[in-house]
Amino acid sequence: MPNRLAHETSPYLLQHADNPVDWWPWSPDAFAEARRRDVPVFLSVGYSSCHWCHVLAHESFEDEATAAFMNEHFVSVKVDREERPDIDAVYMEAVQAATGQGGWPMSVFMTPDGEPFYFGTYFPPAPRHGMPSFRQVLEGVRAAWQDRREEVGEVAQRIVRDLSERSLAVDTTRPPGPDDLHAALMGLTRDFDASHGGFGGAPKFPPSMTLEFLLRHHARTGSEGALEMAAATCEAMARGGIYDQLGGGFSRYSVDATWTVPHFEKMLYDNALLCRAYAHLWRATGSELARRVALETADFLVRELRTDEGGFASALDADSDDGSGHHREGAYYVWTPQQLSEALGEQDAALAAEHFGVTEEGTFEEGASVLRLPDTEQLLDAGRLASVRQRLLAARDRRPRPGRDDKIVAAWNGLTIAALAETGAYFDRPDLVEAATDAADLLVRVHMDWNGRLARTSLAGTAGRNAGVLEDYADVAEGFLALAAVTGEGVWTEFAGLLLDTVLTHFTAADGTFHDTADDAESLIRRPQDPTDNAAPSGWTAAAGALLTYAAVTGTTAHREAAEKALGVVRTLAGRAPRFISWGLAVAEALLDGPREVAVVGPPDDPATRALHRTALLSTAPGLVVAAGEPDADEVPLLADRPLLNGRPAAYVCRNFTCDAPTADPKVLEGQLGRSAP
Repeated sequence: MPNRLAHETSPYLLQHADNPVDWWPWSPDAFAEARRRDVPVFLSVGYSSCHWCHVLAHESFEDEATAAFMNEHFVSVKVDREERPDIDAVYMEAVQAATGQGGWPMSVFMTPDGEPFYFGTYFPPAPRHGMPSFRQVLEGVRAAWQDRREEVGEVAQRIVRDLSERSLAVDTTRPPGPDDLHAALMGLTRDFDASHGGFGGAPKFPPSMTLEFLLRHHARTGSEGALEMAAATCEAMARGGIYDQLGGGFSRYSVDATWTVPHFEKMLYDNALLCRAYAHLWRATGSELARRVALETADFLVRELRTDEGGFASALDADSDDGSGHHREGAYYVWTPQQLSEALGEQDAALAAEHFGVTEEGTFEEGASVLRLPDTEQLLDAGRLASVRQRLLAARDRRPRPGRDDKIVAAWNGLTIAALAETGAYFDRPDLVEAATDAADLLVRVHMDWNGRLARTSLAGTAGRNAGVLEDYADVAEGFLALAAVTGEGVWTEFAGLLLDTVLTHFTAADGTFHDTADDAESLIRRPQDPTDNAAPSGWTAAAGALLTYAAVTGTTAHREAAEKALGVVRTLAGRAPRFISWGLAVAEALLDGPREVAVVGPPDDPATRALHRTALLSTAPGLVVAAGEPDADEVPLLADRPLLNGRPAAYVCRNFTCDAPTADPKVLEGQLGRSAP
């Protein structure tokens, strides 16, 4: 019989609706029930494409005896971290503070008042590798609750007190300067893996926001080292197993330092950020590899993650049926020499094995290999290779597909809108711009109300009940502003302004820092406030970026001042943790460059207007702001008082309250947008 999760909209929660565990969704009723029964709360946090979340569920949550023990002695609450990032952030901070590490699945035992006292991640069904079994953990917590209640209460209160005292000192009176960004570059240079690209060792994550900073830093200062690190990392990832050599798109991370074997889940935010980064690398260098990867990743997003409603699904699972009824990680993506032969015949299989690095020993498990492009020098028949790739893709399409988490997350769709709009504009792919517009329409229709408030998620065209967090407002505003720059439709700027006004009203502290949740959001044991960039830009740095862009488009002082105050955190972290403030660094580059503002005026269907508009969009000036439309268009302030030039379409370039002479010549415009002085 289904449990309470059967009425939820999160695909992850629905995966647990048939567990024998009597799960509750996060709700006041769950904690009231724990008080009534005088039992602790067990909080389990995960997400749909999390491999070890599935393992824990199969081993323990589907086990009748384990479930019976949980039901008797606990109130069990299941949370989708993608749906409630605020809950995840608060309790993950406690897990990391107590254990020195964290991850998912996250397992937290707490009092009926939500105060945590025991933590962990994955627990096996039997003791191994020094870890207790899940049943042992449950029995230990139950015994402590029954026999040492006073001690448990003291531990819980101390943890909450310690969390409340944790804070990052941020000077919001002064934004970062050139020295701060140079210090960040030096820190990244020390962490750079010159042999394999990327930063640090295994596991290695795609550093999409760091790439953006490096490209902007090169554009502003001319630093060849910054460009070389970005280009080398992009090439290494594109040739590695982390990139899907057949279908495009990136896996979550590489388990090794060489980008060979990925953790195979594909996340929307990773692919949106990387699509944009590769498009920007092409814009800076003309790299054909960057162009190919940007377009293949965009096509992957539209082909594999677009939903019937026009939004983009959250993720594809790492696991899938291996053809024998067993779910295995990577089963959909890996190949053995025999499988190549079955799909291609002996001769083309030999070519594919050589080209993609498929060996008898394998690079993954059980003799299977992850496809890579290990040989950068060898010349092979391009037409034959295209045929091989097409046939392998067709053969793979016949395999059982990984599951897809169909929920629409506002923030990640905002990132995707920006990526598809810009990629479509750069490479003359109006279909990609149209896909971005459709997703933006969905966010306005389903996620957004007329007070400028956002719902965090939706499913099948119905908004979820959870309120948007700071990253939702910031990333959706970023997407709308990018879409406005590409399409010239000022309504997207207006929608962005509505969201950013909500940020200023409900998310901004008195000192100019940002909270992750609104001032009228559900109260947790701590109001989360994290400026660090991890898998995606933090809400804090994303808000700073969107506010800066919006201020440049509209000329509003309040939004620019808010961005400058928020960027004070970059000065705090640039030198000591640049990889974890990379989007903040990228925004700081835009601030130092102005950012430059380009107003293109003229009939939108005039080839001369389009040429100027394209020249502006292809500029590498950090954080460049572009507005295009009819002269004196009243919906975009940047276009106000910008007439045609002797009856011809014209471009106006301004920076730091100073404007160049208008021009009707794309070449002159290109010169005006060249690299600034360091």
